[in-house]
Amino acid sequence: MQLTAPKFDDAEIDQLRDCLNSGWVTQGPMTQKFEELIAKRHGVKHALATTSCTAALHLATMALDLRPGDEVVVPAFTWVTSAHCAEYVGAKATFADIDLATFNLDPAAFEAAITPKTRAVIAVHLFGLAAPMNEIREIASRRGIAIVEDAACAIGTSYRGQPVGGLGDIGCFSFHPRKVVTTGEGGAVTTNNDAIAAIVGSVRNHGAGGPRIIDDEGAGPWTMASYDRLGYNLRLSDIQAAVGVAQMGKLDALLEERRGLAAAYRKRLSGISDIVLPTEDAGHSYQSFVIRISDGGRKRRNAVMAAMAERRIQTRPGTHAVPALGYYREKYGIDPGQFPNAVRAEDTTITLPLFPGMKMSDIDLVVETLSKALASL
Repeated sequence: MQLTAPKFDDAEIDQLRDCLNSGWVTQGPMTQKFEELIAKRHGVKHALATTSCTAALHLATMALDLRPGDEVVVPAFTWVTSAHCAEYVGAKATFADIDLATFNLDPAAFEAAITPKTRAVIAVHLFGLAAPMNEIREIASRRGIAIVEDAACAIGTSYRGQPVGGLGDIGCFSFHPRKVVTTGEGGAVTTNNDAIAAIVGSVRNHGAGGPRIIDDEGAGPWTMASYDRLGYNLRLSDIQAAVGVAQMGKLDALLEERRGLAAAYRKRLSGISDIVLPTEDAGHSYQSFVIRISDGGRKRRNAVMAAMAERRIQTRPGTHAVPALGYYREKYGIDPGQFPNAVRAEDTTITLPLFPGMKMSDIDLVVETLSKALASL
C-alpha cells in the first residue's frame, strides 16, 4: 500500500489540452489563473507561482532583504529547507523547540531563541496543522520580527477560521506530489504586501523590472525589460499550472475525503495506548497523518515500521530534527539535545498511508498491522 498518491482524471487532461492548444506553455495565462485561484482561496492580494516551495522560501528571504549577520528562528522539527532558506542568503538559521502535541513551533521557545540579530521567524504549519499564529504574531510584532509562513503542507489549512498564507508577512506553499494539491513540482508565494509581491515577481523572473528606455529613443518593438537586481529563473510553467488549475477545482473534495479518512483512523486507533494521535483541529488539512509511539523510542518505532513494510505498507518518519543534521550540527556546533521535543518527534513518529481513493479496508489493514506490531514489540 502506497503512502500517498495524487488524484488525476480528465480534468487535468482537459486543462493540459487547452494549454497545449494555446501554444503558450511557459509562465503565462494559465499560471495567472492558477495564482488567482490560490489567492482567492487563501484570502490574499497576491499569489506568485514558483518552481517549488524551496524556491518560494528562498524568494521570501530575499524579499525581506535578509543578509549575513541576520538570524532567522526556525522550528527544530521540520523539513530541512525551512532552515536552508535563511542560509541561502547568508543569514543564520537558529532553532527553537516544538510543542510535542502539535509538532509546531512552541511560542515560548521561539521567544527564548530571539536575539538582537533576529529578523524573521519561519512559522511552519506542519503536516497541515496551523502553527499557533496568534502567539507567534504577538511575539513577532512586539520584537519587530517578520513572519514567513512555511505552508508547504497547508494548502486548504485554516487557523481559527482564517486561511493560512496571509497571517504573516509572506506565505510559501508546495505543490509536490505528496501535497493535497500537486503540479508535479511547484510552489507559490502569497502576501498582502505590494512591495514584497513586486520583489518576488521580479526575482523569480531573472530580476526583470519595467521597460528599459534608452536616451530619447522612446518605446517600441526594440524595448526590453530593465534588470536592476539579481534574479533567478524560478517561474512555474503554464503546463504545470494547467494541472494546478484542475487540482484546485478538486480541493474541497480532496480535503473532505482526507478529513474523513483521518477521522476513521482516529476512531480505530483511539483505543491503542501505545500511540499518540495527531492534534484534532477543524482547520487541519491532513497533508499527512502522523502518529507518535509513546514508549520504546527510535528502536521500537523502527521495528514497527519494519513490520508494516513486511505487509507492503509504506510508512515514513514524520520529518527531521534539523539541528541533528550534519550541516547544522557541524557548522554551528549544535547539540541536538537542546531540542528534546524535536529529537523525540524524529525518533518516534510514523506517517501512515493517506491518499485519495483509500478504502476503509485499507485503513483496517494499516491499523491491524500496526496494532499487532506494537503488541509484539
